[in-house]
Amino acid sequence: MISIGRLEPEDRAEWEALFRGYNAFYGRPSPDQEMIDRAWREFQADDRMHALGARLDGQLDGQLVGITHFFVHVSTTSPDVCYLQDLFTAPEARGHGVGRALIQAVADWARERDCVRVYWHTHDSNETARRLYDKVAVNRGFIEYNLQL
Repeated sequence: MISIGRLEPEDRAEWEALFRGYNAFYGRPSPDQEMIDRAWREFQADDRMHALGARLDGQLDGQLVGITHFFVHVSTTSPDVCYLQDLFTAPEARGHGVGRALIQAVADWARERDCVRVYWHTHDSNETARRLYDKVAVNRGFIEYNLQL
């Protein structure tokens, strides 16, 4: 069984290790400590940015094995929407439904707040995650562009 819940202050070290693992997975440098500290403060405030963590009950000594970060924003064409920005499962916990459970928990959270949809991005090459995403959501075919400032 998978337990999903808010990140508590005592989860900080495990969360940070998973967040660094998430960034390493995508081959990008880990954010500097100031940004990590800022994100953690935002998650603890649970106002603008939100986070959930997953544990496998009875396995891996109750350690945090998955994280997700998300926030709500306005839309020009609908009520508010929820953007799932980050989702990561520890390698040793993959294949146990952690990613699916985290997505469902974000969807439940967003539904309770009257959001009309949850959406996210993943890299085209992330085939493992895309197999899950194709089962739980619809790929609407959009291509992302970024303009660095």
